Amino acid sequence: MSVHDEIRQFIIDNFLMGQDSDSLKDDSSFLEEGVIDSTGVLELVGFLEENYEIKVEDEELIPENLDSIKNICSYLESKLSG
Repeated sequence: MSVHDEIRQFIIDNFLMGQDSDSLKDDSSFLEEGVIDSTGVLELVGFLEENYEIKVEDEELIPENLDSIKNICSYLESKLSG
């Protein structure tokens, strides 16, 4: 399973409860769409740190990194290659 697919599946399973996953686009804003709240961001960070063995720094907790599947994939790519 690709990183993209893993992230997408995590979001669907944990925040959409498997519902209406067809409407979730790679660039859909989680905050604007009401998919994830502040507690959800912490869950997401925990998932990323555990599964990809990275540390998400406080200054990295910004929408540009974590507010869509596309943003998360780009963020992970830079963290894993850096």
